[in-house]
Amino acid sequence: MDKQTPEQQSAKETTSAPVKPMVMSSAALLKREASNKGADTGPQMINDAKFTKLYITPEKVCYTKSGISASGLKIAKYIDLPDFARTIVEAFNKQDLSYSVDYKGRNYQVEVIQTITGLQFCISRMPVSIPDVEKLGYTLSVSKMLQSLGDKSGLILVAGSSGSGKTTTMASLLKKYLQLEGGYALTVEDPVELPLDGVYKTVKGDLGICKQTTPENKDKLKGLKHVLRSKPRYIYLNEIDSSEVAEEVLKISTSGHLVIASIKANGINDALKILARYITTSSVGEDMGYNLLANGLLACIYQELVGTPKHIRAECLFANPDLSAGCQVRGMLRSGNINATTQMEQQKGKMERGQPLF
Repeated sequence: MDKQTPEQQSAKETTSAPVKPMVMSSAALLKREASNKGADTGPQMINDAKFTKLYITPEKVCYTKSGISASGLKIAKYIDLPDFARTIVEAFNKQDLSYSVDYKGRNYQVEVIQTITGLQFCISRMPVSIPDVEKLGYTLSVSKMLQSLGDKSGLILVAGSSGSGKTTTMASLLKKYLQLEGGYALTVEDPVELPLDGVYKTVKGDLGICKQTTPENKDKLKGLKHVLRSKPRYIYLNEIDSSEVAEEVLKISTSGHLVIASIKANGINDALKILARYITTSSVGEDMGYNLLANGLLACIYQELVGTPKHIRAECLFANPDLSAGCQVRGMLRSGNINATTQMEQQKGKMERGQPLF
């Protein structure tokens, strides 16, 4: 066997040795990032910094989007980060993994995740104001149709995945209805996200009032029944997620109230099927459930945020507000054969041509 030189042996060891991934401790990473231009520089307070999400690790290192790539992060350093982190942690009651925190006049939504090294906090900054419906990115015809529902009764269902802007759309609609029609609005939210609470003035001089509530012990059904005692014109519910809540929402929707609620779904047909499954497995039974769904639904919106910068891509379905008139959408829902594709295409065509839907 040929003898290898020391240089050949060294080369063989170098090429055959497994490459280990580099893992840095948080302390080492912080030291490196101190001179890295990717990290925030200069004195900044949390409330003044430009970000949408912060991630505070169990090691109390704060990360945010770098802006260099779509998903890349950087270490964020703020003057009041220790005080902010302490406020976030102290507000966690070890039961609610999702909660809101008011920090020096700004509202933040917090999601808590248990990791193998401790608690991780994902923090979203909530807007200080609610955008107008006209500025959400819907087409002009859809925006006008949605605004026309303010004096109607029924359920406006806003569907989409997490982070698709459902809450913003719902809040914008309620804000617009209060500005157009006035009246009394109550919300059932857990947690409270956008600043709806307050007094609104219509062009005619009437007033609208909105008060935001959180259900005791996260019991949405109890929360809905509680706010109903005050006989509000509008009810805002952050999510339908059970048969009991779906039944209560649809009963309220058919008794003269306008309800705005969200549901997690991947499209309008998916949203309607989920809501139908909830209501038909509730205490009202299948036949009455489909009938309640048909009579209660006023509109369904599905939206997602796409592109850079993010913008809304949406599809909509409307039912005739006049229950005494014929309506293909209500007939489809009443039959139990949930497929609104044809009705959506027909309505989209009419709106594009400027024709009335009903």
